[in-house]
Amino acid sequence: NVIDKQLDIMLNIYKALIRPKLEYCVQLWCPTACHGNWGTILELEGIQRRFTRLINGIGTLPYSDRLDRLNLTTLAERRIRGDLIETFKIVSGQVLYGQNLFKLGRSRRNLLTPRIKSGNLSRDISRINDNFITERVRPFWNDLPKSVRDVTSIDDFKASLESYKRSAKCLSPSNFWYVSAQVLEKIEGNNYLSNKLKFNQYLRNNSFVAKKKLGINIHP
Repeated sequence: NVIDKQLDIMLNIYKALIRPKLEYCVQLWCPTACHGNWGTILELEGIQRRFTRLINGIGTLPYSDRLDRLNLTTLAERRIRGDLIETFKIVSGQVLYGQNLFKLGRSRRNLLTPRIKSGNLSRDISRINDNFITERVRPFWNDLPKSVRDVTSIDDFKASLESYKRSAKCLSPSNFWYVSAQVLEKIEGNNYLSNKLKFNQYLRNNSFVAKKKLGINIHP
């Protein structure tokens, strides 16, 4: 058990001990945001939701507000961002593996991963093919501006991704951060905020329950 649940301490614990386990070898098993995968996606997201709820001062905030306060994104967005970084390392020759994994177009920028004809595959194998990194990363990679893809170092690529996200004026399904809007809509849709207010009021009136049952310090 963690005695001191101050923001900086908890955030460091999460980044060092918990999130790496949720992202271990993620390029091999990352679920795409589609029908049939949402249960897994939301279950993984629930781990981050529960942990951020334990942090003093923000535990009763809506999940999206907690992410903003902690400067975090959804885990689903981080997985896509990780795919893009891994793709950049391979395409730009930063690593010695995966050289034959992607096929580039004539511009040497867009990914043209060939697909196996679905008629030759069972439904289960076809679904695995769609979830493989070469397929799931393609629309997000091809959406990146030339200025992002043409940088020469991994650190510059990461910085360019964040700059592109901050400067975007509209949201498109091909944006790598679009999945966060989908995740938050599923978590915070319908009557989420009104129910959250009622639940928070209950916790304020029953701080002992909040602390013992949920680990939330209402009055840290």
